[in-house]
Amino acid sequence: MTRNLKISLALIVGAVIVAFSVASASGDGDSETSSTDRSERLVRPDSQRLSEGGGDVEFVEFLDFECEACRAAYPAVEQLREEYGDKVTFVVRNFPLHNNSVAAAKAAEAAAAQGKFEEMYDKLFATQPEWGEKDSSQEDVFFGFAEELDLDITQFRMVYDDPATEAKIERDQADGKSLGVSGTPSFFLDGEKLEVQSFDEIVELIEQAISR
Repeated sequence: MTRNLKISLALIVGAVIVAFSVASASGDGDSETSSTDRSERLVRPDSQRLSEGGGDVEFVEFLDFECEACRAAYPAVEQLREEYGDKVTFVVRNFPLHNNSVAAAKAAEAAAAQGKFEEMYDKLFATQPEWGEKDSSQEDVFFGFAEELDLDITQFRMVYDDPATEAKIERDQADGKSLGVSGTPSFFLDGEKLEVQSFDEIVELIEQAISR
């Protein structure tokens, strides 16, 4: 691990370690679920990928764009991607828990349909304090983000409103629950739910997975 990565992780470990600890404290789901079934539920063919690693290692995050702990973890995940993105596939699954979480997830999926999932992913976390924790709908805000990203708004609206988009988000959440996810962020590395107390442990586990 590079010195810059250690410094970056150290700067945010205090804000994020609680999120990792809380997320990893939930159960492991149905113990009768086969390993093949677990693998299929963990990463679907249409799951959003932030990066495609060159190997078989997968780092999966169940997240909620409105979750403050997910926003706190976001810089660390970005640092991990910067260091290991060419070796590890980083996958995002939706697990909405707040008032505007489903709408935010729909915005991300609609952006993905135009090849700009990562840009919307970044935008939603960067601006979360502006739209998060609101009782009123923030749909107009999300459509404003689509315009800022130069997306075709008609196409964006079609995907955003498509019942299949919300069904996919609901399937993500159902998959997460079946795997023992009860809060966000929840992380899996090569199919195993992470139960760690520090970012150094996460880095060590990733490096071990890469070296196998």
